[in-house]
Amino acid sequence: MAMPGERQRGGRAWTVHVPFAVVLLLLLAAVERAFQYHWREGAVLVGVALLVAGLLRAVLPVEKAGLLAIRGKVVDLLTYGALCAAVLYIALTITGGPFG
Repeated sequence: MAMPGERQRGGRAWTVHVPFAVVLLLLLAAVERAFQYHWREGAVLVGVALLVAGLLRAVLPVEKAGLLAIRGKVVDLLTYGALCAAVLYIALTITGGPFG
């Protein structure tokens, strides 16, 4: 339900999209670091974005989670957690190679 003075579109307040916007801003920072040839820092920021998405999904009710709510809460948390762990593991353990 919208607070007085909030603009709505399609019956939902615009604030429902704030959690997703936060994650997108983190991903934008990750892409920027990768384009600056700091791919490891960019990959860590992707992992952090996934962690933040999972935390937001865990604490927000489905009505406030917006586009972070894809499936059920448990499935979303497991997916965000597994992807976060995989990205962070890869980013922090790869040594050498053309990007080293």
